[in-house]
Amino acid sequence: MSPTNQAGSEPAEVTNDQALWRGAVIPAAAVAVLAVVAASFFRGKAGFWGALLAGFTVILFFSVHLLVSRLTKDLDPMATMALAMFSYFAKVILMGAFLLIVTKTTSTTTVDRPSFGVSALTITAVWLFGEIRAFLRLKFQLPLPPVK
Repeated sequence: MSPTNQAGSEPAEVTNDQALWRGAVIPAAAVAVLAVVAASFFRGKAGFWGALLAGFTVILFFSVHLLVSRLTKDLDPMATMALAMFSYFAKVILMGAFLLIVTKTTSTTTVDRPSFGVSALTITAVWLFGEIRAFLRLKFQLPLPPVK
């Protein structure tokens, strides 16, 4: 069933940004659920928390990237690049701080590190594959320079 507009009669138009996010988040969330189930089965409660933390972290990390690109799409290309680089470095610093806090404040019996790592890498790969797949399905109409 497709989304509808306010009146409910016509389908609402999905933007390219929404299509990219949906194309990435749906398979990533599905793999995150599978990772949580598998880690729980193989590593117990600590595996559950490790995989759940990985899924949350990866989906949040990549969603912020798409949000920044959506907010800067109408800006000057230099401003867009500056904000993209700022958001990238801010995410890396925050991710490092987050991982440092998790490793210093939780024991390996609470959050299983291998479950976190394997889940994070798998969910990241699926997110990127889904985003690329969604991008290739979009039919971008790029403006061509005028013919002289």
